[in-house]
Amino acid sequence: LYTAKQAGFPMDKVSFHGNNKSVQELTMALDQKIGCIIIDNFYELDLLKQLTQERQQSINVMIRVTPGISAHTHEYISTGQEDSKFGFDLNSGQADNALEQILAAPYLKMLGAHCHIGSQIFATAGFVGAAEKMMDLLIHWQADFDFTATVLNLGGGFGIQYTDDEKPLAPEVFITSIIEEVKQLSATNNFPCPEIWIEPGRSIVGSAGISLYTVGSQKTIPNVRDYVAVDGGMGDNIRPALYEAKYETVLANKMNEPATHKVSVAGKYCESGDMLAWDQILPTTTAGDLLAVLDTGAYGYSMASNYNRNPRPAVVFCDEGESKLVVNRETTEDLIKLDLPLE
Repeated sequence: LYTAKQAGFPMDKVSFHGNNKSVQELTMALDQKIGCIIIDNFYELDLLKQLTQERQQSINVMIRVTPGISAHTHEYISTGQEDSKFGFDLNSGQADNALEQILAAPYLKMLGAHCHIGSQIFATAGFVGAAEKMMDLLIHWQADFDFTATVLNLGGGFGIQYTDDEKPLAPEVFITSIIEEVKQLSATNNFPCPEIWIEPGRSIVGSAGISLYTVGSQKTIPNVRDYVAVDGGMGDNIRPALYEAKYETVLANKMNEPATHKVSVAGKYCESGDMLAWDQILPTTTAGDLLAVLDTGAYGYSMASNYNRNPRPAVVFCDEGESKLVVNRETTEDLIKLDLPLE
């Protein structure tokens, strides 16, 4: 929220997610008069009712529900199943209970419902199933609670191509399937077709980012594996260590040389699981080469940390042969700037 505000983004276009929003965060959202808060649980609902009552301030809200749809992705990035830390459950009646409380709250303006079934999804079936479940919910709310939702947010999760084995669909294919399903169900049930929101995220920015590393040490284990180590790793890209995400790599300074050498790319952090990419076919690699990990625009710097007390990398924007430094490289001095003396 703070970054969006500082960037000059129109705050009335912001939707605020999260499964454990704090009082401070909700207060910031109200101060900035953001477009919509996606309520995730009863604790948050109680906080928001209290805050809006105290301030006598209205805010648009939606509720996040878990539709019980499997997205066929890694369990850590599947979020639409019933057993999830996110959202209100449908089968137990939690979503209905939340709706009743919101409709009774004078300053909460209910728009509709949100779901998100997972990430890196390569088929439309999950989204079509989610649309069906969510439309059933909206039709039920109209019939039983006299509430007609104006917005249906079906989240995101459209997959991108990280490796040659992955064959993602174009975003237009997902969108067409979602729209057709919602419009058909609306017509069949004589329900006013809601505004359809999506959260394309990764499918927009994922392929726009590349992480550049400098090659350092190398290790050969005869008849086992060749390792190449770089000056980064899980501190700037946690995804491979967290849920075995796969990437393609190239040597940026040897793009025209034949790729004949199989290596696995290791990070510099003190974890055996700090591996950026396994079994990459690269040109002969030497210390000082520049290794590029492709498609890191969505979840690279945004999740970077000072793991092992290491500084984070710089960020550079490039376009049409021009470049601009947009985030400074952290220094060792930056690492201790928040530390206090013990005198």
